[in-house]
Amino acid sequence: MTNQKTEEEKLLQAVALLNAKSMGLVFGILLGLLIFIATNWLLVKGPQPNRAGEYVIGPHLELLSQFFIGYSVSFTGSIVGFVYGFALGTIAGTFVGWLYNRIVMFRQR
Repeated sequence: MTNQKTEEEKLLQAVALLNAKSMGLVFGILLGLLIFIATNWLLVKGPQPNRAGEYVIGPHLELLSQFFIGYSVSFTGSIVGFVYGFALGTIAGTFVGWLYNRIVMFRQR
């Protein structure tokens, strides 16, 4: 009976680890695609006038360049944003999956 218990625990730990990795991958892809699509949407939409009457493209999204080195509201910037979004989303998703697994393990005891 103890052998079966250890096999179940091993299986549960393997599934929990897979859950954290898959959640990280999904979060990374979603955040990367969100930045990529938002940037390209603004490019297709074209420049819009601001309060001063100047035509600009995505001034709010341009603020991401303060955090993501090399990002700009351009097609090349959307690819850079996808990479940064994927990396950040993967880290955040893996952390959320890890935290979820720890809570599940704690509640099972």
